[in-house]
Amino acid sequence: MRITILTLFPEMVEPFFCSSIMKRAVEKGLVEYQIINFRDFASGVHKKADDIPYGGGAGMVLMPEPISKALDSVGAKGKRVVFATPSGKPLTERYAEELSRESELVFICGHYEGLDQRVIDEYVTDEITIGDYVLSSGETASVVIIDALFRLIDGVIASESLEDESFSAALLEYPQYTRPERYCTKSVPDVLLTGHHAHITQWRLDERLAKTMRNRPDLLSDAPLSIDERRRLLSILEQDKRTCQKWILSEL
Repeated sequence: MRITILTLFPEMVEPFFCSSIMKRAVEKGLVEYQIINFRDFASGVHKKADDIPYGGGAGMVLMPEPISKALDSVGAKGKRVVFATPSGKPLTERYAEELSRESELVFICGHYEGLDQRVIDEYVTDEITIGDYVLSSGETASVVIIDALFRLIDGVIASESLEDESFSAALLEYPQYTRPERYCTKSVPDVLLTGHHAHITQWRLDERLAKTMRNRPDLLSDAPLSIDERRRLLSILEQDKRTCQKWILSEL
């Protein structure tokens, strides 16, 4: 995959491509990237890239000309162009999987009060939000999107490492433990020490169901659960109900 990032602050995104898993993906040739400062395409001595908004209001808006010229320089029309914005469609694991199948992606990093709508209308194919909050820079949001999708490219991460992660099968990931066996008075769950793979698999499923129920119950309505998994979920719900009742009685 080839990733192009248009930004006023290249120094904010460059380190991401030079570290950890992304660095290895680049070295393997699985990911190529280029970072373009669209201020270089601005006119005038001062290379001005923003101006006051029409209609009034606080802040500044990114001007269309520098970004349009930068987009044209990379042949953006006909390619998938992503703009991270709080008013976009939510980023999900399924959305990330879809983006990971593209051969090339172009990202526009917004700043200030936003980007002139005419650039969005002319070039942008995907407006994406990473959550219901506002950040000070589009660079941060763009890197989050890139991080979510590049790891799904074939060869970047072993496929078995992705199978039980959060949001696979619409469930959150089970708890993980490593050495030492006992730490700060807490021990690793006994089942993980038995070496009994069937029991461990069942424990991990139960933990995924329980964690999803506690933290993201909204995911369960779309989870492709088998009949047995639904029975396990009902059992967990019943157990939690009994635990809650015991707590209430103990407080009376």
